[in-house]
Amino acid sequence: MTPSPSANAAAAPRIIAIANQKGGVGKTTTAINLATALAAIRKRVLIIDLDPQGNASTGLGIGRTSRRLNTYQLLIGEAKATDATLPTEIPGLEVIPAGVDLSGAEIELVTEERREFRLRDALADGAGDFDFILIDCPPALGLLTINALVAAQAVMVPLQCEFFALEGISHLTKTIDRVKRAFNPALEIQGIVLTMFDGRNNLSGMVGTDVREYFGDKVYQTVIPRNVRVSEAPSHGRPVLIYDMRCAGSQAYLDLASEVIRREQLEAA
Repeated sequence: MTPSPSANAAAAPRIIAIANQKGGVGKTTTAINLATALAAIRKRVLIIDLDPQGNASTGLGIGRTSRRLNTYQLLIGEAKATDATLPTEIPGLEVIPAGVDLSGAEIELVTEERREFRLRDALADGAGDFDFILIDCPPALGLLTINALVAAQAVMVPLQCEFFALEGISHLTKTIDRVKRAFNPALEIQGIVLTMFDGRNNLSGMVGTDVREYFGDKVYQTVIPRNVRVSEAPSHGRPVLIYDMRCAGSQAYLDLASEVIRREQLEAA
C-alpha cells in the first residue's frame, strides 16, 4: 500500500551526522553540498551547524548578524529548533547556524544532566517538516560530536585520500562503538565518502583501494574529486551546486545524493 502524502509529511526525518575528528577532510563541504543535492531532488533538508567555526553557516550565506539564535541556544535549552532555523537561498534547504558562543558550550554542559542528549532532546521537541537532518560536526571527538552521534541514526564519514586516512578513522569508529553501547544502540555508519580524490595521484588510488578493502560496501562508489570550483564556492557563500552546477565537484555531489537515497531505500526495505 502506498503511503498518503499526509503520511509522508508526518514521517520522522532521517538524521545523519557528518563526522570526522580530523579537520580539512571536506566534512563541511560535504554537508552543505550533499544537502543542496538532496534539496535539488525535492527532499526537505535541515543542516545543523554544530561546529563553532560556523563554516557551514557561512557556506550557505548566513551572515554573523543573522545568528542571534543558533545551536548554542539550542543545546543549553534557551531556544527551540523551529525558532533557530533560518531559510537559505536553496528551496527546501534550511539551517540552524552556529555562533561564536558555541565554543563554550562543551565546558558549560559538562556538569549538566543529560549532557549527551541535549541535541536529541531538542530535536524530539520538534524540528520542522524535513526528510533529512544533516549535522555538521566539529573536527573533534568532544561533547558536541557526542551530542550529534546520540541524536543521529547514522553517520557519514568524509575521508580524505591521504596516507594517514585509515589511522584517523579508527579513532572515530571506536567512538561510534562506544556511543552505540552507552547511548544510541541504533547508530550505524551509513557510509564513508572518499574526498579530495586526485586521479593523477597514485596515492589517492592506493588509499581508496585500502579503504574499500577494510570497510567493504560501506564505502560509497561515488568519490569527490579535487576541484577548484568546490574550493572557491564557500568564499561566495554558496554551495558549489549553485556556484557552478556543471563542474565535476557538483556532479559528484549529485551522484552522492542519489547513492545516499538508494542506501536509505535499501535500509527501509
